[in-house]
Amino acid sequence: MATILIKQAEIVTMNRDGDIFVGDLLIEDDRIKAIGPDLDVDPAQVDKVIEAKNRTVIPGFVQTHIHLCQTLFRGKGDDLELMDWLKQRIWPLEASHDEESIYYSALLGIGELIQSGTTTIVDMETVHHTDFAFQAIASSGIRALSGKVMMDKGDEVPFPLQEKTSESLQQSVDLLEKWNGHDGGRIQYAFSPRFVISCTEELLREVRSLSEQYQVKVHTHASENLGEIEIVQAETGMRNVVYLDHLGLANERLILAHCIWLDDEEKRIIHERGVHVSHCPGSNLKLASGIAETPDMLKLDISVSLGADGAPCNNNLDMFNEMRLAALIQKPVHGPTAMNAQTVFRMATIGGARAVGMEKEIGSLEVGKKADLAILDLINFHTYPSFDVDPISRIVYSATRADVETTIINGRIVMENRIMRTIDKDIVLPEANRSIQRLLKRTNLR
Repeated sequence: MATILIKQAEIVTMNRDGDIFVGDLLIEDDRIKAIGPDLDVDPAQVDKVIEAKNRTVIPGFVQTHIHLCQTLFRGKGDDLELMDWLKQRIWPLEASHDEESIYYSALLGIGELIQSGTTTIVDMETVHHTDFAFQAIASSGIRALSGKVMMDKGDEVPFPLQEKTSESLQQSVDLLEKWNGHDGGRIQYAFSPRFVISCTEELLREVRSLSEQYQVKVHTHASENLGEIEIVQAETGMRNVVYLDHLGLANERLILAHCIWLDDEEKRIIHERGVHVSHCPGSNLKLASGIAETPDMLKLDISVSLGADGAPCNNNLDMFNEMRLAALIQKPVHGPTAMNAQTVFRMATIGGARAVGMEKEIGSLEVGKKADLAILDLINFHTYPSFDVDPISRIVYSATRADVETTIINGRIVMENRIMRTIDKDIVLPEANRSIQRLLKRTNLR
């Protein structure tokens, strides 16, 4: 039984009462055993003591839309809108992936996520080699819902990404049966049809049935781009969310990335069916897709969380950046109080936990919950003065990922004092460069 005692930290619990206090937190195995001011725990009786005076402990961030397979493509898809970005850059690069490049792309992204305090992700891979992404997830210690992307339709899709419906479904089920529930549930499977444009109705109906059979999430894109919506309407006679609802996919197991261009009917469906929305402001701005009506969704009590999306449409996977953008981009239209610091911090923590169905396990620091947390060093020029400043305001508006000092996932220290414990940076960075060189040579995109 491993125990860790974090002493004398400022603890931002995100519990129901929003408690913030200076105190201690005791971890036993993978869970929080005790938390409070001045715990009666003998440091000599625990395996490790972290002296955290003048440090801030927060729940680990939960990012609900990530593409680990795209981390290698950072800087290779700049200044394009969505459909051109996909057709000219991302699909050819994904089609060129091999087992080794997927593995190092995943490790590169996970390293960045852990360094910036993210402890849980909802990840969408590409068509092939997804087992190697799961291997990277398993060894790194991050908590993840992941799945192979599903694409059985589309004339402009590169040949290696074109799938037969039956093969796409079978490969997905095979991966689910191998990885879902791995390491005590730290890794879970999510069916991942890319978006309506690239999926047949037959595939989507089968995904609905399999999701219900296995009781796992479905993770897809919807209403990200006006051109995408026009194509869906031309092919189905319906808008994205209406079509997904027509197929029976709109329920509490569905996570929809983006949802920028929703009409009132789609918002009603999302609310009534309990669908979860992953808001990705950095990606939406860089691809010129638009600005999601997040304040309206929150007023309707829609479950909205945050994600960075992928490195080639954002260039970083930093939750601090997403929180700040999520707050700031709404203020010119909806007013300065529309998306305050508490709102976006909740989206980044307990809101993400709600989206993955784990709000009773992660997303806040409470006794009995999983020990997923980050320790921040906010003693610096850019975060001072601290006197009489709301701690959550400091985190959302002033802090950066460089302030994350230690990250703990499932009771395991995966980064300590900015040093990675589960990923070897000296191996991953050179291998990432070698991998992208190999992929660019195959695609002739350099």
